[in-house]
Amino acid sequence: MSPITDAMIINGVVLIAVLEGDLGPHRKISRFRILRPLITVALIVPLFLDRPVTHGNGLLVELAGVAAGLLCGLVVAALMRVYRSPRTGRPVSAAGFPYALVWTVVVGARAAFSYGAVNWFPAQLIQWCTTHQVTLAAITDGLILMAVTMVLVRTLGLFTRATRLSAAAAQTQQVNA
Repeated sequence: MSPITDAMIINGVVLIAVLEGDLGPHRKISRFRILRPLITVALIVPLFLDRPVTHGNGLLVELAGVAAGLLCGLVVAALMRVYRSPRTGRPVSAAGFPYALVWTVVVGARAAFSYGAVNWFPAQLIQWCTTHQVTLAAITDGLILMAVTMVLVRTLGLFTRATRLSAAAAQTQQVNA
């Protein structure tokens, strides 16, 4: 497959998986919900990340992808509310339009860049890569690392907040006993 096809597949899988799992007013936080994105990432990385660059400007591009994914992951994690279900007492989450909008804009921007790299500005991108000694593979890796990091940060944020909620409930039960 071509790098653009790889990027489009990853973008689509990430967007569908995250929105399907998170959108709604009362989503149960189960072991499967935490593990599914981690398993998806574990499958994506070996399939699409061939040999990350380990030096020079290519490494900087990949690290920029990680940094962008970290920032975007923190934003979407902040847009998801984690609370205790009034019915079951277990941690649940709620995510609505702002959450979906951020995910869609970020994934859409990555997809637009990938498409543009092939159809709108390939000569300029090649010129930039040549000038800065960056391979196209490093740019693709940066986009993949951004997507993967965003999913990981969102998942770890959800897990951490649900765990803290459970720990706070356990402490409250011990104090009341």
